[in-house]
Amino acid sequence: MLTYIARRLLLLPVVLFGVSIFIFGVMSFLSPYELVSTYIKSPEELKNQSLDALVEKYGLNDPWHLRYIRWLGNVLHGNLGYSESANMYVLDAIKQRFPASLELALFAVVPVVFGGIWLGVVSAVHHNRLLDHATRIFAIIGWSLPSFVAGILALMFFYGYLGWFPPGRLSAWAHEIIASGGFRQYTGMNTIDAILNWNWPIFWDAVRHLVAPTITLAWLWWAFILRITRSSMLDVLNKDYVTTARAKGLPERLVINRHAKRNAMIPVTTVAGLMVLGLLGGMAITETVFDYKGIGLLTVQGAQQLDYTLVLGTALFYGVLLVIGNLVVDVLYAIIDPRVRLE
Repeated sequence: MLTYIARRLLLLPVVLFGVSIFIFGVMSFLSPYELVSTYIKSPEELKNQSLDALVEKYGLNDPWHLRYIRWLGNVLHGNLGYSESANMYVLDAIKQRFPASLELALFAVVPVVFGGIWLGVVSAVHHNRLLDHATRIFAIIGWSLPSFVAGILALMFFYGYLGWFPPGRLSAWAHEIIASGGFRQYTGMNTIDAILNWNWPIFWDAVRHLVAPTITLAWLWWAFILRITRSSMLDVLNKDYVTTARAKGLPERLVINRHAKRNAMIPVTTVAGLMVLGLLGGMAITETVFDYKGIGLLTVQGAQQLDYTLVLGTALFYGVLLVIGNLVVDVLYAIIDPRVRLE
C-alpha cells in the first residue's frame, strides 16, 4: 500500500509541471499588454507606470522559456497577479471565495454521493420492476435538465412562490452582524463559523441560503451517480461469486452489501471523486443563478470583464486541485480494491 502511494506521489510533480505548461501555453496567446497584470507585484504599478515600461520591466517580450521561468517563480511565491475586476490580488480573491464553494460542496456532496449510490443500488436490485423504472425516469429527467433551468425553477418555486430559501449567502442583517466585528470568522464558511461563535440565528440563515443550490446540485448529480451505480451493480450481480453466495444460502442483504456493493463501487469512486472536485472548483452556473459568491461566480465575473489574470489564476488553482484530487481517488481505489495495489 505504501509503495503504491509512493509511486503516485512521485508522479505528482510531473503532472503539476504539465498543468503549468498548459496554463502558460494558453497565456502565450495573449499579448504582452494583456499579461502585465499577471506579473505586477502591486496595483500601484498600473497607475504609476506606462504599459510599455511594465512590459519591458517584466521581460514580456523575452523568449518563452525565460518568461515561463519568471512566471513559475511568481506562482511558487504565491503571486498570481492582480485582478482589476475583483480589485485585489488573485490569490486573495481565491482565498476569499473558496470557503463559500467549499461550504456549498460539503452540503451538496453528502446527499449527492450517498443518495445517488443508494438509489442506484435500489434500482439495480429491483431490476425492471416499478421502482427501477421510477428511478430511471427520475435520472433521465435530472440528467437532461440544464443546470441553469433547474436552478431557475428551484429559485422560482422555493423563493418566488414559497419565500423560503432566498439567493445569496446571507441576509442583509446577518451581513451587518459579521461586518460589525463582533462575529469572528475562523474558516470563511458561515455555518461552521456561526457554530464556533454560538450564533444560531446566523447558522440557520446560512443554511436557509444553502438549501436551494444544494437541492439543484443534488438533483442534477443524483442522476449521474445513480446511472453509474445501477450499471455497475447490474454487472456485478451477474458475476459467479454473487451467484455462489446466494447458492450458499446467505441473506440477500449480506450478498448485496458485502459481495456486490463493494466491487461495484470501483467505477463509482472515479465518478464521485471527479464530481467532488467539480464541486470544489466552483459551480459557475449554479452560483451565478443563486448569486452565491463562490469561486465559480468569481471566475464568471472575471470572464465577463475580460480579466485574463483572474481567469487564468482560477484555472491554475482548479488544475492543481484536480491533480491532488485524482491522487486521493487513486488511493481510494487501493483501499476499495486491493488488486489495484499490485498493478
